[in-house]
Amino acid sequence: MRSAVAVGLVFAGCCSNVIFLELLVRKHPGCGNIVTFAQFLFIAVEGFLFETDLGRKRPAIPIRYYAVMVTMFFTVSVVNNYALNLNIAMPLHMIFRSGSLIANMILGIIILKKRYSIFKYTSIALVSVGIFICTLMSAKQVTSQSSLSENDGFQAFAWWLLGIGALTFALLMSARMGIFQETVYKQFGKHSKEALFYNHALPLPGFIFLASDIYEHAVQFNKSELYQVPVVGVTMPIMWFYLLMNVITQYVCIRGVFILTTECASLTVTLVVTLRKFVSLIFSILYFQNPFTLWHWLGTLFVFIGTLMYTEVWNNLGATRSQPGKEDKKN
Repeated sequence: MRSAVAVGLVFAGCCSNVIFLELLVRKHPGCGNIVTFAQFLFIAVEGFLFETDLGRKRPAIPIRYYAVMVTMFFTVSVVNNYALNLNIAMPLHMIFRSGSLIANMILGIIILKKRYSIFKYTSIALVSVGIFICTLMSAKQVTSQSSLSENDGFQAFAWWLLGIGALTFALLMSARMGIFQETVYKQFGKHSKEALFYNHALPLPGFIFLASDIYEHAVQFNKSELYQVPVVGVTMPIMWFYLLMNVITQYVCIRGVFILTTECASLTVTLVVTLRKFVSLIFSILYFQNPFTLWHWLGTLFVFIGTLMYTEVWNNLGATRSQPGKEDKKN
């Protein structure tokens, strides 16, 4: 029952979160920092109240390890935000971030000296081809939809290239953070709720360097059209409503994933998260009518088939189904 509720929370929270994020980004493309700050602040306050017992509970993992994690986590979040302001469409942003498997494999080979089967290399090749197709098609759209003059077209393409570079950097940094977390968890054990709190609380002072940008967008949000919230009947600027809903749905999504990790096997969690990304992508394309060609769909298909191949979903599901039969024979 709890696992079914968790799946519902993941899909409802994460898909709704994507919609509210795109509503924010479409009206104010550079508002990523105020969105991230609001999300971090909300999760940090909730964790301070319920996880650390108002700061009285000592962390199981030493703070110095969290400091390293937080530096990487904060950098990834900020860079991903800026990418949305560099001619990167939301669907491409979502597809590109699905390439985390590629980054994990590359850094796993370089840092951890891991070796993988041909099947996994093939799955990663599929993901790479899918991302390449989507990126190439998006590049053509940027140049064709740019302004009339060649100069403006080149400038738009240059910003787009910078956005792709930012996404690539964030992808590799995120993979490096994952490897660091893996080594820390092996040493001290998994403490996901504690990690969730410290990864969102410790970076808060870093937002001081982004204070002017956050303040500027807060002023812009105040000037947005008024909106009467259904049921409650409260009237507020619509951009603040979008931000509030984005923060709430983000929290619902994170809590759903946390419950899922405690109730289900890692394979199930990976499958649910992968399917959630696919559903979120479809939501973004259909709801906002984002330009998405047949080539984009082909690239997306390659990305998700490659992801499912990497997690060996079919083999593991087959093994799971065969287990009850084996138990019956024993009985």
